[in-house]
Amino acid sequence: MSANDHTTAPEPYEEAHTGPIKTPKQLLQASALFFVLPIFIIIGLVYTVTTGNKPAAGAVDTEIAVAKRIARVGAIEIRDANRPLRSGEEVYKAQCTACHAAGLAGAPKTGDVAAWAPRIKTGYEALWASSLKGKGAMGAQGGGEYNDIEIGRAVVYLTAAAGGKFAVPDAPAGAASAAAPAGAASAAAPAAAGSAPVPAAAASAVK
Repeated sequence: MSANDHTTAPEPYEEAHTGPIKTPKQLLQASALFFVLPIFIIIGLVYTVTTGNKPAAGAVDTEIAVAKRIARVGAIEIRDANRPLRSGEEVYKAQCTACHAAGLAGAPKTGDVAAWAPRIKTGYEALWASSLKGKGAMGAQGGGEYNDIEIGRAVVYLTAAAGGKFAVPDAPAGAASAAAPAGAASAAAPAAAGSAPVPAAAASAVK
C-alpha cells in the first residue's frame, strides 16, 4: 500500500459526524419529546399567570386589611323604639339557650337549682349587670338585637326556672308617658282644626 492511498482514511471522519439518532426507535422518542415538551411548557406558563396574583393560603389580603384599617369605629343603627317589648322566654330562646340549656363553657344550666342558688342570692341587679356587660366566657349581651329591659326579662325567666322570684321588668314610666302625649297631640290636632273659629269674611258670605 502506498503512502498516497486514501481509501481507509474517511472512517474516523465519518464516525465523528454521525448524529445521536441512529435507530427508528430513537427517532420516534425524539419526535414525541419535541411535541410533548412545548405543551407542558405552555401549561406551566398559563398556570403561573393565572395563579400568580392570588395570595397564598393564610396570606393577608391587602385590600381587606386596608379596608379594615380605614373603617369607621362607630356605626348608627336605627330601631323602632315603639315596638312591644319581647318576653323573657323569647329572648332566652334566641340568645341564651345555646349555652345555658346544656351548661356549656361554664354557664349554669337552666333549671339547675344548686348552680343558680348562689347567683340568685346576689340579686337581680347584679345578674342583670353581668348579663349586659358579660362575665367569664359569656360575652356582653347588651347593645345587640334586644334592649336592656328585654335582657333583664331573660334573666328573670332563666332564674325563675331555678326558683328565682324576681319581678319582670317593664318599660320605664317616662317612655310610656312620653308616647302617650305624642299620641294625644296627634289625635287632638284634627279636632282642633275642626273647632277653629270661622273667619268674619266666611261668616258674612254664609249670610
